[in-house]
Amino acid sequence: MIELTPEQKLVLETVREFAKNELYPLAPEYDASGEYPWPQLRKMAELGLLGMTTPEAWGGAGLDTVTWALAMEEIAAADPSVAVILSVTSGLPQYMLLKFGTDAQKEKYLRPLAQGEWIGAFCLTEPHAGSDPASLKLRAERVDGGYVLNGVKSWITSGGQAQLYVVMARTGGEGARGITAFLVEKDTPGLSFGKPEEKMGLHAAHTTEVRFDEVFVPEENRLGEEGMGLKYALSGLDSGRIGIAAQAVGIARAAYEIARDYADERTQFGQKLRAFEGVSFKLADMATRIEAARLLLLNAAARKDRGLPFSKEASMAKLFASETAVEVTRQAVQILGGYGYAREYRVERYYRDAKITEIYEGTSEIQRIVISREIYRELGR
Repeated sequence: MIELTPEQKLVLETVREFAKNELYPLAPEYDASGEYPWPQLRKMAELGLLGMTTPEAWGGAGLDTVTWALAMEEIAAADPSVAVILSVTSGLPQYMLLKFGTDAQKEKYLRPLAQGEWIGAFCLTEPHAGSDPASLKLRAERVDGGYVLNGVKSWITSGGQAQLYVVMARTGGEGARGITAFLVEKDTPGLSFGKPEEKMGLHAAHTTEVRFDEVFVPEENRLGEEGMGLKYALSGLDSGRIGIAAQAVGIARAAYEIARDYADERTQFGQKLRAFEGVSFKLADMATRIEAARLLLLNAAARKDRGLPFSKEASMAKLFASETAVEVTRQAVQILGGYGYAREYRVERYYRDAKITEIYEGTSEIQRIVISREIYRELGR
């Protein structure tokens, strides 16, 4: 485990208390109702949690990625839906604006995002372009003063709720070099949203289609250079995968702690469940996997903080942490038996919420492609 500074410990203590008191008690209600958690997000904004890694000069808290990742774990352990909203708005739109935006764009868009006045969304996936983003079809036709966008994006976190959408659209021919990034505000004429998808988990984190019907985007709202949008998006995904890995670690840890405590309280055949090797071995494996996932996460975060390449490490963390979350929550349900299948004990919700971490921001299969590619790239082959 990385040795934390007093400042980092103070931040994490604040986040932990907030998550425990404000997020954890209401998480089951939001899961049941599917309501977008605006009250919690506004409270997080007051604490500076929605722009943790954005520099103070642009309205953020200016924290390092390691602190952000550990804070994300705490938030995810309390409510994974809130965690993914936070991961997307800070790990993708804010990161991309900070890295590729002009000063004018940062002032207009990054500042309200970092201060928590706005939530950001990331629009890459389309109905027929998921793991192959270079095949996206949404068009951006150049006109006087800007571009006109037509098409559909799908599976967009915070769709219909976010105030800013970072959109990848095709400005050129086929392939990656024909894609450009744009900044689109929610109230732009022609922009509309589908109803929230009815998902297996993360019910409070709305996911919708985002539709573009003759949406005019002024020239000054193009993010970076024309034709470089996919490169920017993939850079953002490297950052975002650290957030999803942290979310997965938080989900796994929360489920493990419930199972651990239950095994210490429940008795069968005259002894505590934890006395049976069939249970104690599960707990040992769960704890080991969580610790390993956290170390992979912190390694990726630390490399990013040091300005080192972190694409491979972020993919490793996301791959291992997401598969750990699914396995740990599955075993937690098993340890609790019938109670694990009941919503009262929460582990069934963590089980439902865990699965998506193997899918969004790059499936486990895509992570393996990235990792294997980076292995040979490092060897110069």
